[in-house]
Amino acid sequence: MRIGNGQEKTNSCNKIEIPNNFVIPFTDEIESLNLLFNVTYPDFHTFYSNPSFITSRIILTTKNDFVDEINDMLIDRFPDDATVYTAIDETIEPNDQCQFEDFLHTLHPANLPPYKLTLKKYCPIILLRNLNPAEGLCNGTRLICHDFKSHVISAIISSDCAWPIN
Repeated sequence: MRIGNGQEKTNSCNKIEIPNNFVIPFTDEIESLNLLFNVTYPDFHTFYSNPSFITSRIILTTKNDFVDEINDMLIDRFPDDATVYTAIDETIEPNDQCQFEDFLHTLHPANLPPYKLTLKKYCPIILLRNLNPAEGLCNGTRLICHDFKSHVISAIISSDCAWPIN
C-alpha cells in the first residue's frame, strides 16, 4: 500500500529496495516455489484449517499465469479430494462447436472466470463482486471454502470463522 501511495522510500536510482527477508533465492522453479510456500505457510499441515493462518498471508506475483501455477500448487497441499468446476463454452454456430471448443478453453480473457476452477475444503478464495455489502459480501472479501455442490460453493467469511472449522 505504501508503494501505491508513493510513501515508500527509494534509493539513489529511484528504486524501492526489498528487504532480504522478503526475497526467496532462486535455485530451480519447483524448489524455489516449495521454499516460498514453506516460508509463507510454515506448518501448513497443522494449520491449514485455521482461517486466520490461511488468510493472514498472501503471495503476490506479477502475471496471472504465475498466479494460476502458484494456486494449483497450493491447492494440492490441502488434504481431501478436490472439487472441479468447469465452464461451458459455446460457439454461435453449432457446427463450429467441435472445431473451436478446445481452443476456447485455452483463452483467459480479462474479467471472466477461468475455464476450470479447482477447490478444496479450507482453501481461501477472494470475492470479486459486491454480492451483498450489508452482509460483508463485497469485492475483496476473503472467504474460506467449506462445502461444494454441483452449482454452489459454500464459503465462510474468514473474519467470521472460529477455528477449527467443522
